[in-house]
Amino acid sequence: MRKEKFELGNYYHIYNRSSGKRPVFINLQDNARALFLIAYLQSPVRVYNIGSYVRRFTKYSVFSKNEKLNQEVMASRTVRLVAFCLMPTHFHLIVHMLIEGGISKYLQRVQEGYTKYFNTKYKTSGHLFQGPFRAVHIESNEHMLYASAYAHRNPRELPEWKDKEHLYPWSSYQDYVGTNRWGGLLEQEVIMSQFQNAPSLPASYKSFVESSGVKMENYQILGI
Repeated sequence: MRKEKFELGNYYHIYNRSSGKRPVFINLQDNARALFLIAYLQSPVRVYNIGSYVRRFTKYSVFSKNEKLNQEVMASRTVRLVAFCLMPTHFHLIVHMLIEGGISKYLQRVQEGYTKYFNTKYKTSGHLFQGPFRAVHIESNEHMLYASAYAHRNPRELPEWKDKEHLYPWSSYQDYVGTNRWGGLLEQEVIMSQFQNAPSLPASYKSFVESSGVKMENYQILGI
């Protein structure tokens, strides 16, 4: 049974690991599929033929030029997505809850949608993730910065991405220090507003993430 009580209007760091710590985001198509669900299931708007959006992303690094769809999603969101990181065996999300029950509904749709896709593709069955997702209430601006840095530093665990986390395609880090690929589907203001007096917001945030050391210190309790 879930112990967390989610409060309307608050921010939460959400995370979960695959069952048995097996890789579940295996290749380009898998990551793109999960990323589509994370970005577009913020809203209950029905999206058909998701595979076509994923195929477009694998070729052009964009899901759709359909701005109408993006506007529909943004107009009826149950949560706002602030940051994300997909790792081979786990994921991190920072979300802002907009309606009662919004986070639970969102994660249920994301995890069940991806599990159904994975089991169909790889001819497996059963639960993909390690029980219910876990959540940490973000209690302050400083907490928000460290939560985002923790999520964005995760690719350091992968030897080929160490010291190149800002280029990792399955994280929103590159959207904070470069061009935002998602527009209004990614709520950056709550983080970037904390660097308003800096000469360069992206450079200041990147410097904070690189120097934060949260992987070894503040967030070690997560066990991810």
